[in-house]
Amino acid sequence: MTALALWCTRHRLLVVVTWALLLLGLGAATVAKGSAYNSSFALSGTDSTQAQQLLDSAFPGQQGDTVSLVWHVESGTVHASSVQSSVDHVLAEYKSSGEVQSVQSPYSAGGSGQISADGKTAYASIDLDDATSGLSSGEANQLIGIAHSASHGGLEVELGGSAVSGALQTPAEDSEIVGMAAAAIVLFLAFGSLFSMLLPILTAAAGVGGGLLTVGLLSHVLNVAGFAPTLGALVGLGVGIDYALFIVTRHRRGLTDGMPIDTSIGQSVTTSGRAVLFAGGTVCVALLGMLVLGIGFLDGVAVATALTVAVTVLAALTLLPALLSFLGPRALSRRQRRRQGASALSRVRAARLAAISVPRGLWDRWADIVHRRPRALSLVALGLMLVLAIPTLTLRLGSADASTDPVGSTTHKAYEMLADGFGPGFDGSLTVAVQASNAQQQSQVGHLLTAISHTPGVASATEQASVAQSGGRTIDVLNVVPTTSPQSSATTDLLANLREHVIPAATSGTGLQAHVGGLVATNADFASVLSSKLPLFIAVIVGLSFLLLLLAFRSLLIPLTAAVMNLLAAAAAFGVVTAFFQWGWGSSALGMGGSGPVEAFLPVMLIAILFGLSMDYQVFLVSRMHEEWRRAGCTTRAVKLGQVETSRVITAAATIMVCVFCSFAVGSQRVIGEFGIGLAAAVLLDAFVLRTVLVPAAMHLFGRWNWWLPRWLDRPLPRLTVEPSPAEGLPIIPEPLPTPVFHGAHRPVIPGFPKLPLPTLPRPATAPVPAGEAKLPG
Repeated sequence: MTALALWCTRHRLLVVVTWALLLLGLGAATVAKGSAYNSSFALSGTDSTQAQQLLDSAFPGQQGDTVSLVWHVESGTVHASSVQSSVDHVLAEYKSSGEVQSVQSPYSAGGSGQISADGKTAYASIDLDDATSGLSSGEANQLIGIAHSASHGGLEVELGGSAVSGALQTPAEDSEIVGMAAAAIVLFLAFGSLFSMLLPILTAAAGVGGGLLTVGLLSHVLNVAGFAPTLGALVGLGVGIDYALFIVTRHRRGLTDGMPIDTSIGQSVTTSGRAVLFAGGTVCVALLGMLVLGIGFLDGVAVATALTVAVTVLAALTLLPALLSFLGPRALSRRQRRRQGASALSRVRAARLAAISVPRGLWDRWADIVHRRPRALSLVALGLMLVLAIPTLTLRLGSADASTDPVGSTTHKAYEMLADGFGPGFDGSLTVAVQASNAQQQSQVGHLLTAISHTPGVASATEQASVAQSGGRTIDVLNVVPTTSPQSSATTDLLANLREHVIPAATSGTGLQAHVGGLVATNADFASVLSSKLPLFIAVIVGLSFLLLLLAFRSLLIPLTAAVMNLLAAAAAFGVVTAFFQWGWGSSALGMGGSGPVEAFLPVMLIAILFGLSMDYQVFLVSRMHEEWRRAGCTTRAVKLGQVETSRVITAAATIMVCVFCSFAVGSQRVIGEFGIGLAAAVLLDAFVLRTVLVPAAMHLFGRWNWWLPRWLDRPLPRLTVEPSPAEGLPIIPEPLPTPVFHGAHRPVIPGFPKLPLPTLPRPATAPVPAGEAKLPG
């Protein structure tokens, strides 16, 4: 790591130019090739997938999404000539549009079912072209503008559909700017230097930009969901700024200790940079753990987000040292640079004091409190996390319908008009695809339709189409409208009743093959499959995290503690998300719609990201403790010193992450809002409750058992260290310190130095073992 840092500083211009050319090349390639994001997903073997396969064979040309043009009149009916003329003009414009494949108007033959019973509401089905089913924000706004052009006094026209909703509810274009501005304020307050504030932001921006441009090109060969770039930017900016922050903080400390610039940069990359590499690796491993689920929809998201994180780590380890070399002493504030003019003797004395003392200040006083009352503080912190996790017990997975879109949006208005005119379940109808092999089986379709229509919870059941195929086979399409909304749990219960009881009973002995599909059914199957695989996924993530920390710190308790803490953070984050979105305690106020179920894939992805981010803080905190424990052999001092030296930077980094995550969440697509709020809550709790209270308190209670590893397990394990080896160089004290003379158990007296109030110093080899630090077996 030192060699890499020194090479980057010596060839700083080459490194910066290479990064600039790389970003320009990726940008040019993206402009030339574009992107091919695809948010469609299918789960092999599920009932909804089998239904979709039958529909695809019956209607092979209809592959794109469908949106609805909905209009409503206050007086009269939609049959009025002025209304029909305005709507026909809009539909004609849609037919000539490149995004639209076909239009089914209620004014055409067979379209009477698209007009409500009172004649005041109607809709037209608009099939989008497959190549453009993933509408961009500009395309969606163009279609909406055409629809709104027909509105006039007494006639309201809106556009609905998931394609439109997804295109509109993307994070605002200035979300990244808002997040970076908030991060800049925190960094400036932490550093007091404009240049030091800019470097983490520039490094993170370069890393995220390179990662997202690469993901855009990768979308041509891998199924990457449309929200993956936003999620990658959200995570990448958060971790990228944090990684650069850790390295810059260590470099500034080296400069204040009197190190030469290049030596300080090399030392920073050797120490904090190694932790950054390890932490970034754990984030990538956690994200790529989603590959074990075998769901293509999530594979692309996992690879895209992990790739963005990997590029941000590369930027922190290469671009940042080069920029720090250009910056020179200006990495420090003016006040700190003035202090650099102090005499060499003063620096030597400061180095001596720093080497044998725990810095006094806010975090030192807090570390003392944690050391004195570890049991009480552990119980308080644990109780808080468990209370916040209580809403998780009511977590309901699914997919929110358009009723949760921001009030006033065109998709929300279209949903309300359809619900008022055709019933609350109209926008979430179920599609039953029935395959008959011969005429005798075909005659039984009517019996199935009758059985479904008489099922409680069904508002109507009609036959939409019957398509003849070769060999005398037919595929019949039945449309089932529930009495409840798409996101209602009653609709999910109806789906289960149809699949498990009604359809099997009606088709028994007939030879008919009937499968229930549609968006509601697909989402329900997706939630069911993910829920069944969630225990395996958690086991893989926890196992990999445990193994990495075991190799890094040669301890059993440290990885076990980290696993428990990460699960606590995840449970509390799910509790906040459940209360915020499912209970509706804050989603409406922030423009993310009303109460509704939590997205089915959120637990898997949130757990992967949370484990990665939590491991970051665990690595930065414990690596400093481990470094001190190896040097001094005193657990109490190691825990206190590690907490004091890392708490300030961890809480600053967490504040930056929270600002970035919240900036993406406000006014965003609901799924991005769920990620943003969940990650912000988890990082906030992780940094200010777990890493500053519960983890150090638990380590004080465990004492020397924190570092215990059986010899039989230690021998075969490969060596993987977060701290640098002695050969790589650690901070060197300018001259040997005088030997401390211990008076009592707590206060050393060093010749030539004032008495220092140090409660825990490295004890000599003959010192007795303090209470609470029992000797370990082996």
